[in-house]
Amino acid sequence: MILVLVLMNMPLASAAETVRCASTTSTQNSGFFDYILPIFQKKTGIKIEVVAVGTGAAIEIGKRGDVDFVLVHAKDQELKAVQEGWFVNRKDVMYNDFVLIGHKDDPAGVKGVKSAVAAFKNIALKEAPFVSRGDKSGTHTKEQAIWKEAGIDPKGKGWYLEAGQGMERTQRVADEHKAYTLTDRGTWLAKKDKLDLQILLEGDPILFNQYGVMAVNPEKYKHAKYKEAMEFINWITSKEGQEAIANYKNGGSLFIPNAKN
Repeated sequence: MILVLVLMNMPLASAAETVRCASTTSTQNSGFFDYILPIFQKKTGIKIEVVAVGTGAAIEIGKRGDVDFVLVHAKDQELKAVQEGWFVNRKDVMYNDFVLIGHKDDPAGVKGVKSAVAAFKNIALKEAPFVSRGDKSGTHTKEQAIWKEAGIDPKGKGWYLEAGQGMERTQRVADEHKAYTLTDRGTWLAKKDKLDLQILLEGDPILFNQYGVMAVNPEKYKHAKYKEAMEFINWITSKEGQEAIANYKNGGSLFIPNAKN
C-alpha cells in the first residue's frame, strides 16, 4: 500500500511540455503541421499547440505574449516586429509561391499572361469577380502589393469581394462566385480536388512566398517558453528539420526548405 501511494504522488516523467505557436492558415490547411509536429514531439517530447490565423493576426498575438513563437509569411512585417523588440532569432525556414486561380471560363483572359500585375489589371478592366482574403494575412499583404504595383485600388468596387476568412474558406467563396483569387500553393494543392477552379497564372517572381519563424522576446514576456521555442526553431532549421520539410508531399511539393545556418 505504501508503494502504491508513493507511485501515485510521483510526477509523470512522460508528460509533454506544451508550447504555443501562432501561425498562418496556409500551414494549417495544407496539413503541414499535422505532418511536422508529431516528428518534433517524438524527438523532443515537446507538444506544440497551433493558433492558425492570418499572418498579421499571428504577429499581433505574439506581440501580446499569448504564444511562445510564430511561423508566418510576411518577411517585411516580421523584420519590423524584430526591430521593434517583440521577437528574437528570426530565421528563414522554407518557401513556396502564390498562384492566381480562377474558373476555367477565365472572363478576364489571364491564362497565358506571364505577369501578375498585368493579370490584375485585366481583372479590374473586365470587372471580373475577385475574392480577397481581406484579413491582413501574408496572402492578403501580397495581393495588396500587386494591386498597388498595378496602380489600382479595388476596395469598394462591386466586383471585389472581401471574405475576411482564411485561405481554405476564401477558395471556397471564389469557387461559389466563379471568381479569381490569390492563394498560396500549399493550400491549393491540399484542397484543389474539392474546387472547380484551376491555376491560371504562376511563376512570376513577384509571387515568391517566404516563411519565417521567430521566438517571442523573453525580455518582454518572462512567462514565454523561450527555451522550448528555440528547440523548435533550431530543429526546423537544422538539416534534420529541413529534410522533413522536403519530404512532405500532399499532391506535390508544398514547401521548399531554405534555412541558412
